[in-house]
Amino acid sequence: MSNKNKLIPKMATTGNALFGAADVPGDKSISHRVLILGALTVGETKVRGLLESSDVLNTAKAMQAFGAEVIENNDKTWSIFGVGVGGFSEPDKVIDCGNSGTGIRLIMGAMATSSITATFTGDESLVTRPMARVLEPLEKFGAKSISRSDGLLPLTIEGSSNPISINYSSLIPSAQIKSAVLLAALNSPGTSVFNEPQISRDHTENMLSAFGANITVSSTEKGNSISIVGYPEFTPQNIVVPGDPSSAAFPICAALIVKGSRITLKNICYNPTRNGLIITLCEMGADIKINNSKKVLPTLLSRCINYKINLTSIDSCFLNNQHK
Repeated sequence: MSNKNKLIPKMATTGNALFGAADVPGDKSISHRVLILGALTVGETKVRGLLESSDVLNTAKAMQAFGAEVIENNDKTWSIFGVGVGGFSEPDKVIDCGNSGTGIRLIMGAMATSSITATFTGDESLVTRPMARVLEPLEKFGAKSISRSDGLLPLTIEGSSNPISINYSSLIPSAQIKSAVLLAALNSPGTSVFNEPQISRDHTENMLSAFGANITVSSTEKGNSISIVGYPEFTPQNIVVPGDPSSAAFPICAALIVKGSRITLKNICYNPTRNGLIITLCEMGADIKINNSKKVLPTLLSRCINYKINLTSIDSCFLNNQHK
């Protein structure tokens, strides 16, 4: 074997403790939803902290294609000038959602009860992901769809010109299915109901309430039941998107595996349906303190919404500090 191809052993060593503060980008799930809800609101919704990833920016382009005005301001904020519930216009081009399963499923729900037609596609990964589980309840509102088997992209949805309210029970807990149904229900008469076997991420319910929707969440023996009344008049909001807990997981875990670390993460979303990592780490012995918890959005729901917090004193007590 030549010296060029000779394997040279390497030694792993413990890194230095981590100190300081880390900025965490905006929550992706909330960023998608605020763009869509802002587009369904008459007036200006202003957003600070929007995650400017390709997935979210594709949702912003989709809202523009449906007639809303989405503007990036010079002060690192975004403005959305919406067209109101039921005000979407028919796009003149295919809606490309890139890699975002969340974006495409929520957008399909938002347009399914308007009398317009839209064609959707995505990247090489998204076109392999089934959409039938979302198309099924949307068709109960009166929408029609044409797609490959199992709802594979590209697909076309013809929105219902005479939508009806529905009472739909999902067999699986899915925030994307739930969100598509709730968004479709906005432009449907009467009250629609979505039943889920167990709680899923509840950003959509919370944000709908904040924008002015008449929405009620009830716990039942079979899970959660969410009722929403159609044709709301949304009120424009000033939204601060909290940091994404999924992105925060990386510096948190890095601090926990290096003894003596002490870091601070500010403005992290601490919604009860997103804090499983923090709860689990604390159960394993991590020293994580939550300060200045407060609601980011006004809401009438009892167990809401996204909390603006500081994570401090992460002192590497992982597994009770039994490092070897």
